[in-house]
Amino acid sequence: MSTEAIRSRRSVRRYQDKKVPDEVVDDILECGMLAPTARNLQPWLLGAVTDKGLLKRIGSLADHGGFIADCAVCFAVFTLKDEKYRIEDGCAAAMNIIHACGAHGLGSCWVAGDKKAYAQDVRQLLKVPDFHSLVALVSAGYPDEKPQPKGKKAREGATFKNTL
Repeated sequence: MSTEAIRSRRSVRRYQDKKVPDEVVDDILECGMLAPTARNLQPWLLGAVTDKGLLKRIGSLADHGGFIADCAVCFAVFTLKDEKYRIEDGCAAAMNIIHACGAHGLGSCWVAGDKKAYAQDVRQLLKVPDFHSLVALVSAGYPDEKPQPKGKKAREGATFKNTL
């Protein structure tokens, strides 16, 4: 198994004006549902927004996600707000969505949801029941940019084996 998909992943914030086929969106949602989850509770509700009006409204709500207004699809990851491991489970689903986007040739960008002032507004806009909480938004579409790698922490000091 190659790790190239992980090593080459970049956050894409500019997208072509091109629709993502429904079967691709469905496959990406299914991949999100295949994420690991604590005690196999699968506490998520995963959504896909393609309506341009809704995308513009989400983009205007997300303080660092204005580019959502111009993406082809925005995946929304919600989890049951009373579940102990909801953040971990939601983040696992979001990463599966991001990697599935890459597998389909789409660029994507993680946009924070949990702890953000707009989380409730996005939940209400998408008519998600209030017993769910937003964990993440993932913008996606055919890339209109090819971001270059930015400096990452040096491995030394950021990883360890057995002991520090």
